[in-house]
Amino acid sequence: MKVIFVHHSCFVVEMEDVVLIFDYFEGNRVTGYTFTGVLPVFDKDKSIYFFASHKHQDHFDMNILKLAEDYEDIHFILSKDTKMSPNFMKKHGIPERVKKCIEYVIPDKKYEIGKVTVKTLRSTDAGVAFLVKTCGKTIYHAGDLHNWKMEHVGELINGKMERDYRHQIRKLEGEHINVAFVVLDPRLGEYTDLGFSYFMKNVEADYVFPMHMWQDYSAIEKYKQKCDNHLYTDRIMDIEKENQVFDMDNLK
Repeated sequence: MKVIFVHHSCFVVEMEDVVLIFDYFEGNRVTGYTFTGVLPVFDKDKSIYFFASHKHQDHFDMNILKLAEDYEDIHFILSKDTKMSPNFMKKHGIPERVKKCIEYVIPDKKYEIGKVTVKTLRSTDAGVAFLVKTCGKTIYHAGDLHNWKMEHVGELINGKMERDYRHQIRKLEGEHINVAFVVLDPRLGEYTDLGFSYFMKNVEADYVFPMHMWQDYSAIEKYKQKCDNHLYTDRIMDIEKENQVFDMDNLK
């Protein structure tokens, strides 16, 4: 199994005959940032699954639908808030056959789609988080499910945010996750690792990739220095750049 950090919250998980792509968007879509990560070209014999956790521009790009022209066995598993009408898709040059390739998903549901089983969690921001099982592996992608604690909103809202986040993460109890992609957003200052730390302490995951870092990867090392439990820190992958490739089969 190979994992590619494309950029921001976009990761590719490539297995023997299945490829999972999470939350891809073209690099110039977000004002003020120049993301350089690009999608690789995949083996056309593989089953391709694109996931979009919600419609925010740093998580969803409708141009992914045009890739249906390049791959025969392709699927789009999209949060329902991204839903587009047939006329809208036609106007933007999306191939007609794409409609049959899309599964719009809602929180707290289970879906069997081709070679994958997908369970959704409810995001604390918008859309869903994904728990995906395929090829004997379990993959978690948080989307924007996070404990978004902020000083200016007050304790009432922050308290509800924390309760909602923990409630969703508890739904992963009993799952053995091979690879997890979890928010570690440095914009939150002293609260950057609040949700990340709760996940590490309460979810059984072999390898955890921080994400949503807005090209500031220093948050990873800061968390590792802060946390003195090597059972947690040894599982955290060090992301240094876009288009970084991780060969998971060669990791101890």
